Amino acid sequence: MKKAKKILFIVLGCVGVGMGAVGAVVPLLPAFPFLLLAAVCFAKSSEKLHNWFTGTKLYKKNLESFVKGKGMTWKVKIRIMSVITVLMAIGCVMMMRVPVGQIVLGCVWIFHILFFIFGIKTMKKEPETPAAKEIPEPAEPNG
Repeated sequence: MKKAKKILFIVLGCVGVGMGAVGAVVPLLPAFPFLLLAAVCFAKSSEKLHNWFTGTKLYKKNLESFVKGKGMTWKVKIRIMSVITVLMAIGCVMMMRVPVGQIVLGCVWIFHILFFIFGIKTMKKEPETPAAKEIPEPAEPNG
């Protein structure tokens, strides 16, 4: 039974990596949840796969800061919330004849937006170089 569970986690992790890679390129497919799925599945199934995955550029660019508890930048949050909004809007349009479904989707959408705004820490971008900070010009004397 343990071996079957391990194989299931490895398969789910591979699916997560694949969908996350596609989501990193395709604007309407979110990469974040799939990469998070891959990270969890690999951590539960194989130390070797987990170490490989956490060393990839895909992981470092999309997930590392969140997993380390640093949060996400506003740019990433807005990108994710935009995708969620578009997908929920498509779902609402497709459920024109199911008002209860639209209400449920609306509630799920509101929860997602509130979670990304208040539930996930927002990282401030660090200045690239110390010289990037502006030095104020000295005031000219009134004469």
